[in-house]
Amino acid sequence: MDAAGVDRACINCIFFGDHRICNDRVARFVSEYPDRFIGAAFVTPHYPEEAIQELERAFDVLQMKFLKLYAPYFYLPIDDPAYMPIFEWANDRGVVIMSHCSFDLEGGDTLTAPWRFDDLAERFSNIQWVLAHSGFSPAGEVRAIQVARAHPNIFLETATSRDAHGTIEHLVEGVGEDRVLYGSDMPIFDARQQVGRIVTSQISEEAKRKILGLNAIKLLGLET
Repeated sequence: MDAAGVDRACINCIFFGDHRICNDRVARFVSEYPDRFIGAAFVTPHYPEEAIQELERAFDVLQMKFLKLYAPYFYLPIDDPAYMPIFEWANDRGVVIMSHCSFDLEGGDTLTAPWRFDDLAERFSNIQWVLAHSGFSPAGEVRAIQVARAHPNIFLETATSRDAHGTIEHLVEGVGEDRVLYGSDMPIFDARQQVGRIVTSQISEEAKRKILGLNAIKLLGLET
């Protein structure tokens, strides 16, 4: 983070079947380094009877700032009915949800394809949806921009390793500089490279500042 010039990082844990363990680990990191980390909650529809209770604990007790979902671990698409109680709770609370969003032309990666967020964004309009990786590939990026254009409550996130030259410019041109968010996917990707893609892009300095932090500060209601 220091080497990349990252002041604060949003962190989440999705690697345990018991989502309470995930959220407790995140909360511990945030409590130890409150000036550097921002916590994101995680729940899984594998345990629907526990998910709502854990959401309430994560946001009301652990003070998480948004919700992270990862459909590939559930083996069903992000718009599967099993997710609906989670979305209904989040919609009532006006929660920000970041979901993995990926699609490839081979057709084998559709659990979180951008078009699945079309109906979700309309039905749950009080949720601010962040599409992590913005489709993850050039083909997915095109579709992510299309769905975000149709719904002002959809934001696009920049972390990817499969983009083409000009991706940042394409996202800004597609949805505007106010709805693009920097992401690194640390430690899978190197934050220096992910920051560099934005810093060296052919967009305005103000747009870079928004993408690298100002948009997230506003979206999550963070103190600066």
